[in-house]
Amino acid sequence: MECSTFSKYSWLDFLFTVIGVCTFLFDVGSDLWVAKEFFLHGDFFWFGVLVGFMVLSSVVVQMFSWFWFKYDRKLESYEAQTTSENVILGGEKYFKLYCWLHVLQLGFFFRHVSAIKQGFQVWWRRKQGSEYAVYMTHDLSMLRLIESFCESVPQLTLMLYIMFHTNRAHTVQYVSAVASTSSVAWMVVDYHRSLRSFLPDKARQGWGSSAVYFLWNLLLIAPRVVAVALFASVLPAYVALHFLLLWAALVLWARLQRTEFMDSAGGEWLYRAIVGLIWYFSWFNVTEGNSRVRGVIYHGFMAADVAILLVTWWLYRDPVQTRPYAGGLLAAVPLGYVAGLLLKGLYYTRFHPTLQNPTNRAAEDVPDGQAAFSPEAAVSLQRRNKRMAGHAQHFYAPEPPRAAVHNAGRNQSSSTF
Repeated sequence: MECSTFSKYSWLDFLFTVIGVCTFLFDVGSDLWVAKEFFLHGDFFWFGVLVGFMVLSSVVVQMFSWFWFKYDRKLESYEAQTTSENVILGGEKYFKLYCWLHVLQLGFFFRHVSAIKQGFQVWWRRKQGSEYAVYMTHDLSMLRLIESFCESVPQLTLMLYIMFHTNRAHTVQYVSAVASTSSVAWMVVDYHRSLRSFLPDKARQGWGSSAVYFLWNLLLIAPRVVAVALFASVLPAYVALHFLLLWAALVLWARLQRTEFMDSAGGEWLYRAIVGLIWYFSWFNVTEGNSRVRGVIYHGFMAADVAILLVTWWLYRDPVQTRPYAGGLLAAVPLGYVAGLLLKGLYYTRFHPTLQNPTNRAAEDVPDGQAAFSPEAAVSLQRRNKRMAGHAQHFYAPEPPRAAVHNAGRNQSSSTF
C-alpha cells in the first residue's frame, strides 16, 4: 500500500461522517414516528406502504454493503486494515457475526460506527489508518446515495401525494417531508464532495460552487417529485404502472451502457436496478462516452414526462378543492425544472472548479465535470477505492484518454485499499 496515493483524513471528513450518522438516525426516527401515527389513526394502507419503503430500502442497502464486504475481503492488506483496533467487529473471526448483522439490517449502521471510530482515531489521536478511514467514507457516501433514493425520495413523494389527495396535512407529515428533503439534500452535497476527492483539482471546490451544484440538483429533483405526487393524487392506480414502465426502460438503458460498477454479475444487475430508480428522479452519468448527448436525451424525456403528468393532473383534478394551490403549482413546477437546467448550465460555465485550471480542460464533452485522467491518476484512484474512483471517472470525465481506461481496467484485479 502506498500512502502517497491517498488524500489525508481531515476534521471535515470526520464532521461529514458524524452528520451523516445523525441524518441517518433522524431519518429512521421520523419514519418510525410517521408509521406509528398512521397505525394509531387506522391508516393501515399508508402504514403498510411506508413500512414497505423502509424495508425495501434497508434490504437494498444491506445487499450493497454485503457485496462490497465480500469484494473487499479479496483485496490486499484487508486483514491489516480491518483489525479490531480499526473496525468494530473487524477481522475474519467476526465474519459470521458480520453476516448476521446484515441479515438483521444492521450492517449499514455498523459501517457508520466503524467509520466514526476509525476517523476519530486518525484525526484526533493521530493514529495510522488515514487510508482506510478515507476508504470507508467513500463507501458510506455511495450507500447514503442509494438509501436516499430508495427511501427518502419515494417517501417524500408519498407524503406529498397524501397531502394533495386529502387536501390536509398533519404535523408529522410536515416533519417527515422536511426529514426526507434534508436527507436528500445532505446526500447530494456529501456524494458530490466524495466524488470530487478523486479529482486532481479537488482543493479548488469552494462553498459557492458546491452551493450552486446543490441548488440545480434540488431544482431538478423537486419538480419531478411534485409532478409524480400530483399525478398520483388523481390517478393513484396508474402511478405504479408509470413507474414500472419507466424504470424497466431505464434499467435497460443502463444495461445498454454496459455499466461495470460491481465485481459480480448479480451485483451489477442490482446496481443497474438502482440506477434505473435514481434516473426516475435524477440524472447522473455512469459510463464513459458521449454523456452530453445522453444528458440532453434524458432531460428532454423527463421534461416531456413532467409536462404529461402535470397536464393529466390538471384535467382530472377537483377544481374546487385544488383552487388555492393549483395555479401556483402549474406554474412553479415547470419553472423550477427550467431554473434547474439553467443553473446546471451556469455551474459548468461559471462555477465549476476545473474552470480555474485550464490544463485540466482536455475533454470537450463535459456533462458533470471537466477533469482529465492520466494513466498514473487512474492507477492511483483504483488503489484508493476502485468503486468510487471508477464512478468519479465516469461521472466527471466521460471521455478519458483511452490509455487511462485500459490501464485502470488492468489494475482492477490487484486493487488494494
